[in-house]
Amino acid sequence: MILSLPLPKTALRIACSIAMMTTLAACQTNAIDPKPLSTAQIPAIPSILNQDKAGQNQTTNDSQSSSLTMDMSGRHEYQLENGLKIVIKEDHRAPVVMSQIWYRVGSTDEPINKGGISHLLEHMMFKGTTDVSSDDYERLIAKFGGVNNAFTSYDYTGYYELFPANRFPLALELEADRMKNLLFNEKEFVKEHQVVMEERRQRTDDNPLAKAYESFRLLALPDSPKGESVIGPMSELESITLPELKDWYQKWYAPNNATLVIVGDVDPQDVLAKAKRYFGELTPSALPKRPTVSQKGFRGYQKVDSEQAVQVPVLLMGYNVPSLVTADKNNEKQAYALSLAQDVLDGGLSARLESRLIREQGLLTTVGTSYDLLDRGDGLFLIQATPREGVSLEQAQQAIMTEIEKLKTDPIAADEISRAKTNTVTGLVYAQDSMEGQARMIGSLQSIGLDDRLLAELPTKLDGISIADIQMASKKYLVKDNLTVMHVIPPKDQANTKK
Repeated sequence: MILSLPLPKTALRIACSIAMMTTLAACQTNAIDPKPLSTAQIPAIPSILNQDKAGQNQTTNDSQSSSLTMDMSGRHEYQLENGLKIVIKEDHRAPVVMSQIWYRVGSTDEPINKGGISHLLEHMMFKGTTDVSSDDYERLIAKFGGVNNAFTSYDYTGYYELFPANRFPLALELEADRMKNLLFNEKEFVKEHQVVMEERRQRTDDNPLAKAYESFRLLALPDSPKGESVIGPMSELESITLPELKDWYQKWYAPNNATLVIVGDVDPQDVLAKAKRYFGELTPSALPKRPTVSQKGFRGYQKVDSEQAVQVPVLLMGYNVPSLVTADKNNEKQAYALSLAQDVLDGGLSARLESRLIREQGLLTTVGTSYDLLDRGDGLFLIQATPREGVSLEQAQQAIMTEIEKLKTDPIAADEISRAKTNTVTGLVYAQDSMEGQARMIGSLQSIGLDDRLLAELPTKLDGISIADIQMASKKYLVKDNLTVMHVIPPKDQANTKK
């Protein structure tokens, strides 16, 4: 199964690559390209503001707003009596249908000593039901020209199938069946248990940078369930039993904890009728209360060294920040402004960190940032950098902090604004190019408690953010008292050998 995230991102952030190693886990063969994207669920949405040539603060007016918009046409939403939400998006460009079922449960919901149980259950979901064996499931998918996969994240677990349009009801039948009739065979459990632990070894334990990032998140998010990796610590993985896994399934896998997303060449009323046929008789459950995903910031500057088997030193920096969900409801501009700040720093080759620290000053070889505007809980404004040979991690860190300080005071130029606007709107538009992208956009937002239709409002919302708003948010959150730093360094004996 795959490491994956919901939405495509305009520019690849270096920080995203290490985050994928520890923040998501997923499975299965017959996979379509998952296009992994961000440090946590939904990538940052860098965006737009305007400024006159003299650098005075102002917001864009209607005439300057982007002509590109999020396509919300052909969207239909329903809810069955048992609580199952159904979102259908018509897309008649090709005779295929993407079906996705999203459960609102992930690693943030797990008991303290059972990290990774959500991902392990995801593996077991492919091991057969009382009506369809594991082998028959795979044969049916292949026989009718389908592909399938699954993914586990901090906040949700999802399963999907892509079929020719005339075969999409099979996806509904299969998903409804394993929502309630999953088998928990001891032999299969032992096998998948070992598979997941091997994934842990390969993706984290044997990957120095992933190991460093995992410990970095624990340091930067000590009070948040998102401080842990999705795949979980090995000791906790080993302790999970089959009865505990079955209990986790019975607790969370229910129609009133799921969203069914259908995108493709369909008739909405036909989809609704078939959804009622396959899911309508399933009974809802008394769901547990999900934990709050919060993290106290401004705990004081923290800096640690992590000796890992890396070839070159790596710098990790993380500021504790709110998302749109957790920002002060009377000042949601803070979250939008942080997203804009990220894009000014790292919105492409001409952005400040890339142009100044890599090309002009020659201090870094790579630099990337990540911030999740659309997230269920508090998160990190993350920066990862690799210094050029001869430049210390301390010098690299100071250079980045200097640029962040300039962000708080220096004018933001017109070309920076134009780039941010283009990045944001085109990135979201391109995310809808594929049926999978549309479905992931809908399902991921619905699963963290946001209405996916807010994407249509984002260009206007972000147009309303001024330079003063960006600088105010930067002055509040991007400060040393709110910063965690890790210097990932090669083993001392390795460094001495090179000398």
